[in-house]
Amino acid sequence: MKFPRCSGILLHITSLPGPHGIGDLGPSAYQFADFLAESRQTIWQVLPLSPTGYGDSPYQCFSAFAGNPLLLDLRALAAEGLLTLSQWPPFPSAYVDYGAVIDFKFAELRRAAEAFLSRPAHVLRPDFDLFCRQHASWLDDYALFMACKNAHQGAVWTAWETSLRRREPSALVHARERHAPEIDVFKFLQFEFFRQWDALKTHCRKLKLRIMGDIPIYVAHDSADVWAHPELFHLDDAGMPSVVAGVPPDYFSATGQLWGNPLYRWDVLAACGYAWWIDRFRASLRLFDVLRLDHFRGFEAYWEVPADSPTAQTGRWIKGPGSALFHTLQAELGELPVVAENLGVITPEVEAIRH
Repeated sequence: MKFPRCSGILLHITSLPGPHGIGDLGPSAYQFADFLAESRQTIWQVLPLSPTGYGDSPYQCFSAFAGNPLLLDLRALAAEGLLTLSQWPPFPSAYVDYGAVIDFKFAELRRAAEAFLSRPAHVLRPDFDLFCRQHASWLDDYALFMACKNAHQGAVWTAWETSLRRREPSALVHARERHAPEIDVFKFLQFEFFRQWDALKTHCRKLKLRIMGDIPIYVAHDSADVWAHPELFHLDDAGMPSVVAGVPPDYFSATGQLWGNPLYRWDVLAACGYAWWIDRFRASLRLFDVLRLDHFRGFEAYWEVPADSPTAQTGRWIKGPGSALFHTLQAELGELPVVAENLGVITPEVEAIRH
Protein backbone atom coordinates (compact mmCIF):
# COMPACT_ATOMS: atom_id res chain seq x y z
CA MET A 1 0.00 0.00 0.00
CA LYS A 2 1.28 3.48 -0.88
CA PHE A 3 0.89 6.13 1.78
CA PRO A 4 0.47 9.86 1.17
CA ARG A 5 3.23 12.06 2.53
CA CYS A 6 2.37 12.82 6.14
CA SER A 7 3.79 13.24 9.62
CA GLY A 8 2.95 12.19 13.13
CA ILE A 9 4.27 11.44 16.60
CA LEU A 10 5.17 8.26 18.46
CA LEU A 11 3.80 8.40 22.00
CA HIS A 12 2.90 5.21 23.82
CA ILE A 13 -0.24 5.20 25.98
CA THR A 14 1.79 4.56 29.14
CA SER A 15 3.52 7.96 28.76
CA LEU A 16 0.33 10.02 28.90
CA PRO A 17 -0.25 11.95 32.14
CA GLY A 18 -2.84 10.64 34.56
CA PRO A 19 -3.65 10.19 38.24
CA HIS A 20 -3.13 6.43 38.58
CA GLY A 21 0.59 6.00 38.00
CA ILE A 22 0.47 5.10 34.30
CA GLY A 23 -0.99 6.62 31.14
CA ASP A 24 -4.40 5.24 30.19
CA LEU A 25 -7.24 5.48 27.68
CA GLY A 26 -8.91 8.31 29.58
CA PRO A 27 -9.12 12.09 29.06
CA SER A 28 -5.40 12.63 28.39
CA ALA A 29 -5.55 10.28 25.39
CA TYR A 30 -8.38 12.30 23.87
CA GLN A 31 -6.57 15.56 24.60
CA PHE A 32 -3.42 14.27 22.90
CA ALA A 33 -5.43 13.21 19.85
CA ASP A 34 -6.97 16.70 19.70
CA PHE A 35 -3.49 18.24 19.97
CA LEU A 36 -2.23 16.13 17.07
CA ALA A 37 -5.17 17.16 14.90
CA GLU A 38 -4.74 20.85 15.79
CA SER A 39 -1.04 20.51 14.90
CA ARG A 40 -1.98 19.08 11.49
CA GLN A 41 -0.50 15.70 12.29
CA THR A 42 -2.19 12.65 10.78
CA ILE A 43 -0.45 9.71 12.50
CA TRP A 44 -0.42 8.69 16.15
CA GLN A 45 2.06 5.84 16.57
CA VAL A 46 1.96 3.60 19.64
CA LEU A 47 3.90 0.57 20.84
CA PRO A 48 2.25 -2.87 21.20
CA LEU A 49 -0.86 -2.70 23.39
CA SER A 50 -0.72 -6.28 24.70
CA PRO A 51 -0.53 -7.24 28.42
CA THR A 52 3.09 -6.89 29.46
CA GLY A 53 5.00 -9.68 31.17
CA TYR A 54 8.71 -9.98 31.91
CA GLY A 55 10.35 -6.59 32.47
CA ASP A 56 7.04 -4.81 31.78
CA SER A 57 8.11 -4.66 28.13
CA PRO A 58 5.49 -4.35 25.36
CA TYR A 59 7.72 -6.76 23.40
CA GLN A 60 7.40 -9.50 26.05
CA CYS A 61 3.66 -9.99 26.46
CA PHE A 62 1.33 -12.65 27.81
CA SER A 63 -0.67 -12.59 24.57
CA ALA A 64 -0.27 -11.23 21.05
CA PHE A 65 -4.05 -10.77 20.81
CA ALA A 66 -5.16 -9.36 24.18
CA GLY A 67 -5.09 -5.76 25.38
CA ASN A 68 -3.20 -4.50 28.43
CA PRO A 69 -5.60 -4.00 31.39
CA LEU A 70 -3.14 -1.54 32.96
CA LEU A 71 -4.16 0.93 30.22
CA LEU A 72 -7.81 0.93 31.29
CA ASP A 73 -9.28 4.22 32.51
CA LEU A 74 -10.60 3.65 36.04
CA ARG A 75 -12.72 6.79 35.81
CA ALA A 76 -14.70 5.26 32.95
CA LEU A 77 -15.41 2.19 35.09
CA ALA A 78 -16.55 4.48 37.90
CA ALA A 79 -18.85 6.31 35.46
CA GLU A 80 -20.37 2.95 34.53
CA GLY A 81 -21.23 2.38 38.19
CA LEU A 82 -18.76 -0.49 38.56
CA LEU A 83 -16.27 1.24 40.80
CA THR A 84 -16.07 3.80 43.56
CA LEU A 85 -12.62 5.26 43.29
CA SER A 86 -10.85 5.03 46.63
CA GLN A 87 -7.84 7.09 47.66
CA TRP A 88 -4.90 6.03 45.55
CA PRO A 89 -1.29 6.04 46.70
CA PRO A 90 1.10 8.74 45.48
CA PHE A 91 2.76 7.75 42.22
CA PRO A 92 5.85 9.29 40.61
CA SER A 93 5.01 11.67 37.78
CA ALA A 94 8.16 11.18 35.69
CA TYR A 95 8.12 7.39 35.26
CA VAL A 96 5.91 4.34 35.78
CA ASP A 97 6.53 2.42 39.02
CA TYR A 98 5.14 -0.83 37.64
CA GLY A 99 5.22 -2.75 40.91
CA ALA A 100 3.07 -0.16 42.70
CA VAL A 101 0.80 0.39 39.68
CA ILE A 102 0.15 -3.33 39.18
CA ASP A 103 -0.75 -3.87 42.86
CA PHE A 104 -3.07 -0.87 42.99
CA LYS A 105 -4.67 -1.02 39.58
CA PHE A 106 -5.38 -4.73 39.40
CA ALA A 107 -7.10 -4.56 42.79
CA GLU A 108 -9.37 -1.80 41.43
CA LEU A 109 -9.93 -3.63 38.14
CA ARG A 110 -10.86 -6.82 39.96
CA ARG A 111 -13.43 -4.94 42.02
CA ALA A 112 -14.98 -3.52 38.85
CA ALA A 113 -15.00 -6.91 37.11
CA GLU A 114 -16.61 -8.65 40.06
CA ALA A 115 -19.23 -5.90 40.30
CA PHE A 116 -20.12 -6.39 36.64
CA LEU A 117 -20.14 -10.18 36.79
CA SER A 118 -22.41 -10.14 39.85
CA ARG A 119 -25.10 -8.34 37.82
CA PRO A 120 -26.46 -10.71 35.15
CA ALA A 121 -28.97 -8.07 34.09
CA HIS A 122 -26.36 -5.34 33.55
CA VAL A 123 -27.13 -3.34 30.42
CA LEU A 124 -23.77 -4.35 28.88
CA ARG A 125 -24.19 -8.08 29.56
CA PRO A 126 -25.43 -8.93 26.02
CA ASP A 127 -22.43 -7.04 24.57
CA PHE A 128 -20.07 -8.90 26.89
CA ASP A 129 -21.51 -12.29 25.94
CA LEU A 130 -21.23 -11.41 22.24
CA PHE A 131 -17.63 -10.26 22.69
CA CYS A 132 -16.72 -13.55 24.37
CA ARG A 133 -18.24 -15.54 21.52
CA GLN A 134 -16.64 -13.46 18.77
CA HIS A 135 -13.15 -13.62 20.28
CA ALA A 136 -13.27 -17.14 21.69
CA SER A 137 -10.46 -18.32 19.37
CA TRP A 138 -7.89 -16.44 21.48
CA LEU A 139 -9.84 -15.18 24.49
CA ASP A 140 -10.60 -18.60 25.98
CA ASP A 141 -6.95 -19.65 25.98
CA TYR A 142 -5.73 -16.26 27.21
CA ALA A 143 -8.18 -16.05 30.13
CA LEU A 144 -7.45 -19.64 31.16
CA PHE A 145 -3.70 -19.03 30.87
CA MET A 146 -3.86 -15.95 33.10
CA ALA A 147 -6.11 -17.66 35.65
CA CYS A 148 -3.73 -20.63 35.84
CA LYS A 149 -0.74 -18.31 36.05
CA ASN A 150 -2.29 -16.53 39.03
CA ALA A 151 -3.07 -19.88 40.65
CA HIS A 152 0.62 -20.78 40.29
CA GLN A 153 1.81 -17.48 41.86
CA GLY A 154 2.93 -16.15 38.49
CA ALA A 155 5.18 -19.10 37.59
CA VAL A 156 6.05 -19.62 33.93
CA TRP A 157 3.76 -22.24 32.33
CA THR A 158 6.59 -24.77 31.95
CA ALA A 159 6.68 -25.00 35.76
CA TRP A 160 3.00 -26.02 36.00
CA GLU A 161 1.96 -29.62 36.55
CA THR A 162 2.72 -31.79 33.52
CA SER A 163 -0.90 -32.45 32.56
CA LEU A 164 -1.71 -28.73 32.42
CA ARG A 165 1.59 -27.82 30.80
CA ARG A 166 0.84 -30.32 28.05
CA ARG A 167 -2.80 -29.22 27.81
CA GLU A 168 -4.22 -32.66 28.37
CA PRO A 169 -8.02 -32.40 27.75
CA SER A 170 -9.01 -33.57 31.23
CA ALA A 171 -6.61 -31.08 32.85
CA LEU A 172 -8.05 -28.22 30.77
CA VAL A 173 -11.62 -29.16 31.71
CA HIS A 174 -10.68 -29.31 35.39
CA ALA A 175 -8.85 -25.96 35.23
CA ARG A 176 -11.76 -24.23 33.49
CA GLU A 177 -14.15 -25.48 36.17
CA ARG A 178 -11.84 -24.70 39.07
CA HIS A 179 -10.90 -21.21 37.90
CA ALA A 180 -14.20 -20.19 36.28
CA PRO A 181 -14.68 -16.97 38.32
CA GLU A 182 -11.08 -15.87 37.65
CA ILE A 183 -11.43 -16.67 33.94
CA ASP A 184 -14.51 -14.43 33.76
CA VAL A 185 -12.57 -11.58 35.40
CA PHE A 186 -9.92 -11.71 32.68
CA LYS A 187 -12.56 -11.90 29.97
CA PHE A 188 -14.31 -8.83 31.35
CA LEU A 189 -11.08 -6.84 31.42
CA GLN A 190 -10.57 -7.64 27.73
CA PHE A 191 -14.15 -6.64 26.95
CA GLU A 192 -13.62 -3.32 28.70
CA PHE A 193 -10.23 -2.74 27.07
CA PHE A 194 -11.65 -3.09 23.58
CA ARG A 195 -14.64 -0.91 24.46
CA GLN A 196 -12.39 1.89 25.67
CA TRP A 197 -9.94 1.48 22.78
CA ASP A 198 -12.72 1.48 20.18
CA ALA A 199 -14.13 4.70 21.65
CA LEU A 200 -10.71 6.39 21.41
CA LYS A 201 -10.16 5.09 17.89
CA THR A 202 -13.57 6.43 16.82
CA HIS A 203 -12.59 9.84 18.21
CA CYS A 204 -9.33 9.73 16.23
CA ARG A 205 -11.14 8.74 13.06
CA LYS A 206 -13.39 11.81 13.38
CA LEU A 207 -10.21 13.90 13.57
CA LYS A 208 -8.86 12.15 10.43
CA LEU A 209 -6.06 10.81 12.60
CA ARG A 210 -4.72 7.33 11.83
CA ILE A 211 -3.26 5.13 14.56
CA MET A 212 -0.09 3.22 13.71
CA GLY A 213 0.43 0.14 15.83
CA ASP A 214 3.22 -2.37 16.18
CA ILE A 215 3.41 -6.10 15.42
CA PRO A 216 6.48 -7.57 17.16
CA ILE A 217 7.86 -10.36 14.98
CA TYR A 218 8.27 -12.65 18.00
CA VAL A 219 6.12 -13.49 21.01
CA ALA A 220 7.17 -14.20 24.59
CA HIS A 221 7.81 -17.78 25.65
CA ASP A 222 5.70 -17.22 28.77
CA SER A 223 2.56 -16.44 26.83
CA ALA A 224 -0.83 -17.89 26.02
CA ASP A 225 0.28 -18.03 22.38
CA VAL A 226 3.14 -20.48 23.00
CA TRP A 227 1.29 -22.47 25.67
CA ALA A 228 -1.77 -22.90 23.44
CA HIS A 229 0.18 -23.56 20.20
CA PRO A 230 3.47 -25.25 21.13
CA GLU A 231 3.54 -27.02 17.77
CA LEU A 232 4.25 -23.69 16.07
CA PHE A 233 7.51 -23.10 17.96
CA HIS A 234 10.88 -24.81 18.39
CA LEU A 235 10.42 -26.30 21.88
CA ASP A 236 11.81 -29.36 23.64
CA ASP A 237 9.75 -32.01 25.45
CA ALA A 238 9.57 -29.85 28.57
CA GLY A 239 8.20 -26.90 26.59
CA MET A 240 11.43 -24.91 26.76
CA PRO A 241 12.84 -23.24 23.63
CA SER A 242 15.53 -25.25 21.88
CA VAL A 243 16.65 -22.21 19.89
CA VAL A 244 15.93 -18.54 20.52
CA ALA A 245 15.84 -15.22 18.69
CA GLY A 246 18.48 -12.53 18.56
CA VAL A 247 20.73 -10.62 16.19
CA PRO A 248 24.46 -11.09 15.50
CA PRO A 249 27.24 -8.81 16.75
CA ASP A 250 27.13 -5.34 15.21
CA TYR A 251 28.05 -1.75 16.03
CA PHE A 252 25.45 -1.73 18.83
CA SER A 253 26.87 -4.76 20.64
CA ALA A 254 30.06 -6.79 20.30
CA THR A 255 28.26 -9.93 21.49
CA GLY A 256 25.04 -9.36 19.55
CA GLN A 257 21.58 -9.14 21.09
CA LEU A 258 20.12 -12.24 22.75
CA TRP A 259 16.36 -11.64 22.86
CA GLY A 260 15.43 -15.10 24.10
CA ASN A 261 12.07 -15.41 22.31
CA PRO A 262 11.18 -18.86 20.94
CA LEU A 263 11.51 -19.18 17.17
CA TYR A 264 8.71 -20.20 14.82
CA ARG A 265 8.54 -23.50 13.02
CA TRP A 266 7.88 -21.83 9.68
CA ASP A 267 7.43 -25.18 7.95
CA VAL A 268 4.51 -26.02 10.26
CA LEU A 269 3.02 -22.55 9.83
CA ALA A 270 3.27 -22.85 6.04
CA ALA A 271 1.59 -26.26 6.12
CA CYS A 272 -1.29 -24.67 8.09
CA GLY A 273 -1.63 -21.89 5.51
CA TYR A 274 -0.13 -19.38 7.99
CA ALA A 275 -3.47 -19.43 9.81
CA TRP A 276 -2.01 -18.15 13.09
CA TRP A 277 -0.38 -15.18 11.34
CA ILE A 278 -3.58 -14.42 9.44
CA ASP A 279 -5.46 -14.34 12.75
CA ARG A 280 -2.76 -12.12 14.26
CA PHE A 281 -2.86 -9.64 11.39
CA ARG A 282 -6.65 -9.60 11.43
CA ALA A 283 -6.63 -8.81 15.16
CA SER A 284 -4.03 -6.05 14.66
CA LEU A 285 -6.01 -4.51 11.81
CA ARG A 286 -8.97 -4.33 14.18
CA LEU A 287 -6.84 -2.23 16.54
CA PHE A 288 -4.82 -0.09 14.13
CA ASP A 289 -5.09 1.74 10.81
CA VAL A 290 -1.42 1.23 9.90
CA LEU A 291 0.87 -1.58 11.05
CA ARG A 292 4.59 -1.25 11.78
CA LEU A 293 6.08 -4.68 11.17
CA ASP A 294 8.89 -5.12 13.66
CA HIS A 295 12.23 -6.73 12.65
CA PHE A 296 11.07 -7.09 9.06
CA ARG A 297 14.39 -8.54 7.93
CA GLY A 298 13.65 -11.60 10.10
CA PHE A 299 11.00 -12.70 7.63
CA GLU A 300 13.70 -13.11 4.95
CA ALA A 301 16.30 -14.68 7.26
CA TYR A 302 16.61 -14.67 11.04
CA TRP A 303 19.44 -15.21 13.53
CA GLU A 304 18.97 -18.54 15.34
CA VAL A 305 20.84 -18.96 18.64
CA PRO A 306 21.08 -22.20 20.68
CA ALA A 307 18.95 -21.78 23.81
CA ASP A 308 21.89 -22.50 26.13
CA SER A 309 24.14 -19.86 24.54
CA PRO A 310 25.20 -17.04 26.92
CA THR A 311 25.40 -14.53 24.03
CA ALA A 312 24.14 -14.21 20.46
CA GLN A 313 27.62 -14.72 19.00
CA THR A 314 27.12 -18.42 18.32
CA GLY A 315 24.05 -18.08 16.13
CA ARG A 316 23.46 -18.72 12.46
CA TRP A 317 21.26 -17.31 9.70
CA ILE A 318 18.16 -19.38 8.84
CA LYS A 319 15.84 -18.63 5.95
CA GLY A 320 12.41 -17.28 6.94
CA PRO A 321 9.10 -17.58 5.09
CA GLY A 322 9.99 -14.83 2.63
CA SER A 323 7.34 -13.34 0.39
CA ALA A 324 5.10 -16.43 0.68
CA LEU A 325 3.79 -15.22 4.03
CA PHE A 326 2.87 -11.80 2.67
CA HIS A 327 1.27 -13.17 -0.50
CA THR A 328 -0.89 -15.36 1.75
CA LEU A 329 -1.78 -12.45 4.03
CA GLN A 330 -2.73 -10.24 1.08
CA ALA A 331 -4.82 -12.98 -0.51
CA GLU A 332 -6.71 -13.43 2.75
CA LEU A 333 -6.92 -9.85 4.05
CA GLY A 334 -6.47 -7.60 1.01
CA GLU A 335 -3.92 -4.85 0.58
CA LEU A 336 -1.84 -4.54 3.73
CA PRO A 337 -1.26 -1.10 5.35
CA VAL A 338 2.23 -2.10 6.49
CA VAL A 339 5.35 -0.11 7.27
CA ALA A 340 8.47 -2.31 7.33
CA GLU A 341 11.04 -1.60 10.06
CA ASN A 342 14.42 -1.86 8.34
CA LEU A 343 17.05 -1.91 11.10
CA GLY A 344 19.75 -4.56 10.96
CA VAL A 345 21.63 -6.18 8.11
CA ILE A 346 19.45 -5.27 5.12
CA THR A 347 20.24 -7.32 2.03
CA PRO A 348 18.89 -7.15 -1.53
CA GLU A 349 16.67 -10.13 -0.67
CA VAL A 350 15.10 -8.20 2.23
CA GLU A 351 14.48 -5.22 -0.04
CA ALA A 352 12.89 -7.47 -2.65
CA ILE A 353 10.38 -8.81 -0.10
CA ARG A 354 9.65 -5.28 1.09
CA HIS A 355 8.88 -4.18 -2.45
